[in-house]
Formats: sequence, C-alpha cells, structure tokens
Amino acid sequence: MSFISVKNVWQQYGDQVVLEGLNLSIAEGEFCTLVGASGCGKSTFLRLLLGQEVASKGTILLDGKALAKEPDSTRGVVFQRYSVFPHLSVLDNVALGLELPRSALLGRLFGAAKRDAREQAAALLHKVGLDHALDKYPTQLSGGMQQRLAIAQALIMKPRVLLLDEPFGALDPGIRKDMHALLLELWRETKLTVFMVTHDLSEGFNLGTRLLVFDKVRIDPHAPGAYGARITYDIPLNSDRRAARVALDSLKTA
Repeated sequence: MSFISVKNVWQQYGDQVVLEGLNLSIAEGEFCTLVGASGCGKSTFLRLLLGQEVASKGTILLDGKALAKEPDSTRGVVFQRYSVFPHLSVLDNVALGLELPRSALLGRLFGAAKRDAREQAAALLHKVGLDHALDKYPTQLSGGMQQRLAIAQALIMKPRVLLLDEPFGALDPGIRKDMHALLLELWRETKLTVFMVTHDLSEGFNLGTRLLVFDKVRIDPHAPGAYGARITYDIPLNSDRRAARVALDSLKTA
C-alpha cells in the first residue's frame, strides 16, 4: 500500500481551475521536489497535503486514511517566510510545539513536564546547529539561523511528512548550500517523507529522490481559467537523472 495516494485530485476556485487530474503514489521516505512555472499550483498542492484546503474533487490518503481536515502533528511545514514567534526565545519557540498539545487550556507546561519539553527542544536545536542561541530572540538571528529555527519547529512534533514551500528562496547561495546539507542530513536520519516546492531547478534536481514537474498543458485563450496544471513529469531521480535533465531543459526553453 502506498504511504500517500493522490487520486484524481482537482482544485478549483470559482471558475478558476488550478489543478486537474493529479494522480500519485508516494512511498514512505521519498523526497519529492516540486518544480514548474509560477502560478501552476505547486503551493496549492502543498496546502492540500497539509490540510489547509480540501480538494474540489478526488481524494488524498495518508497511510490508507483520508487526510484530517485540519493540519495536525502528522505533517510539519516550513515556509519561505519564517513562521516563528518574535516574542519568544529560540528555545521557547520550539518547546511550545510540545507544550500546546499537552496543555491546551493554559498553553504552557510546568515542573517536570516543562523541563522535559525544553530538554527535547534543546536536543533538536543542537541537531540544527542552534545550541549556541537558545536564549536569543528571532530578530537577533540571521536569515539562515531563522530558517534552522523554523525547521526545528516543524520537526519537534515528529511528523511523518515534512512540507517545504520555497524554504531557502530568500537565502544567499552560501547559506543555501549549508541548508541543503542540513536538510538532507535530517531527512536521512528521520526517514521523513518530504515534499519541497522550489523555483530553483538545480535545487529540485539535486536534493530530491523524485522530481515532480507541474505544468499547464491545456490553455483556452477564450477561457484562461478553464484548465489547471497537471504533473507532466514524474521522474525517480536515483534511477533516471538523464530523463530529469531532459525535463529540466524543456522547462528552461519553454
């Protein structure tokens, strides 16, 4: 059985069709990179996987069950714009992910439970290279450090799926390369299933084990919103990087 099954998924807003006829079977532990032109539905697909949106048509199954209608702990997400709490320290930003579900009324834990949450958060921050910044606030961190913090926030709940929406787009090339290495290290260690949207074709090609190319292949000039994007290439990179290069070259020349 597939870990994630996407069956004839369409997403439409009024008269605007964004995605049409998506069918995918994803094994647990795959690293899927999503590439394609701006506005072709990559981020919309990520929101469907997260549970922020419900498909207009079709189904998405996680381990044989329908996705929860709201985001839950099975899926972590990291956006390009850092989703951190500016009024909390680095350590509290991460520990809060453990505190909120266990203390829904107060939002915080106390005593031994609080110490346990902070110890888990500190251990994860050590893994992402922020153990020297536990007491700092997000505004005191560089862009790369803030993104490391956002990744730690996503991983503290031990999700089964990690969703990344242009997570490194705002970083300079040197920091971006370091973040690539960190992401791959964490992925290999946790065996997460990863979906990562990127506009950088080389990033998509080099990071993933599977490349999904989104493109709008049907266009009606009289009804520009009548058709949506499809997955036009679905390439397992480990076995066919030459085919992936052909796909990327076709996008560059389109």
